[in-house]
Amino acid sequence: MTADFRDDMTGAIHTISQQVNSRDLTGVARLIAGRTTSELVDVCERLTEKQRAVVFRLLAKQQALEVFEALAPALQSDLVSALRDSDVASLFASLDPDDRVWLLDELPAAVAPRLLRGLPDRERELTAVVLGYPKASIGRRMSPQYVTTHPDLSATQTLARVSAGLDHAETVYTIPVLDDGRRVVGVVSLRDLMAASGETVIAELMSQPHFSLATTDAEDAARACADLGLLALPIVDSESRLVGILTIDDAVRILEHEETEDSARQGGVEPLRRPYLSTPIRSLVRSRVLWLLVLAIGATLTVQVLEVFEETLNAVTVLALFVPLLIGTGGNTGNQAATTVTRALALGDVRSRDILRVLGREVRVGFSLGLLLGALGFAVATPFYSMPIGLTIGLTLVAVCTVAATIGGVMPLAAHAIRVDPAVFSNPFISTFVDATGLIIYFVIAMAILQI
Repeated sequence: MTADFRDDMTGAIHTISQQVNSRDLTGVARLIAGRTTSELVDVCERLTEKQRAVVFRLLAKQQALEVFEALAPALQSDLVSALRDSDVASLFASLDPDDRVWLLDELPAAVAPRLLRGLPDRERELTAVVLGYPKASIGRRMSPQYVTTHPDLSATQTLARVSAGLDHAETVYTIPVLDDGRRVVGVVSLRDLMAASGETVIAELMSQPHFSLATTDAEDAARACADLGLLALPIVDSESRLVGILTIDDAVRILEHEETEDSARQGGVEPLRRPYLSTPIRSLVRSRVLWLLVLAIGATLTVQVLEVFEETLNAVTVLALFVPLLIGTGGNTGNQAATTVTRALALGDVRSRDILRVLGREVRVGFSLGLLLGALGFAVATPFYSMPIGLTIGLTLVAVCTVAATIGGVMPLAAHAIRVDPAVFSNPFISTFVDATGLIIYFVIAMAILQI
């Protein structure tokens, strides 16, 4: 997106906002006319809830459906609250079953049954299938609309099935092959079907299937789909019977959602689940205040440590000058290790069972970093203060970096082992913990070297 285009969109959005506020609906309609779906989504994401509803009502029906489908579930929920029941029913019915469930997870509990009752019987049944799985599972995010074939069918017969299912199937580029018991025994691509002669049986074309249990964690299944480079991943029950399909675009959507959550929690805030400019101020405050309170309470550990070693500080006041350096270095080292390991967990590079290997690696990494920083600290502090002070700073940096890297590397794995989001145990908590332990290390080393 060019700078000129961004400036044009920013100006248009500002004008639209002013015109909505002044009730100049003709002007608004003129400004949004001819805009693409992606441009209109950008507009909607930057308006307030009431302004968004006004703009949405001015869209043509087909474009309104396209814009609604492209919005984040949280913004869809806002629109559902602002539109008339007849508008909502039409929009809700237009969504695919898996997209309906994304929306239902955002809506108040009292609203969901009313929307489901308004669906045609067939659509309600498909949506109920997806809703029947736990929220964190891939069954909750799969599509129950697909085209299948059988090993004994020919390429021509399968292509006929594909043609018949074009209007309702989520994808036809990857087709699960089922046996008589609806168990997945293979997959065949549309490309191979079209390249084969019409009489070729599917058993000769199908390849070994990759699939995921419906109860598998959604992020794990989406990661497998992306890592394997699949256009679609069959989702099965405990007896390998097909219950749905996960397409690559839905897998990417899940991974983006999970990465957004992890990034937010590593920074000590709750995920917003909607674009920043369309998030109410109260929601921004609510997403941050709880973590700030928790971390403020945790920071009292640091205060307690300083109080315990108050006499040491009074005896050698120069020690206080290096406290910010030491706790800052320790916190940063721990955060680096935690971020690296949390990312490796998400990518499947490490597992909880690798905790000893990670421990060994992070001890060596932390010690190496500590040696480098400790040597620098010794070289800087000694000429200005004294050899004992320089030695204290140098040894403390070695110890703090080693401990911080070890804790930062191990805590995400420990959290994953007890089925807690590793991001929750990442940067904010590690910084608080390392601050306290770093000060204890610092004063113990200072007391030993300076004989105080």
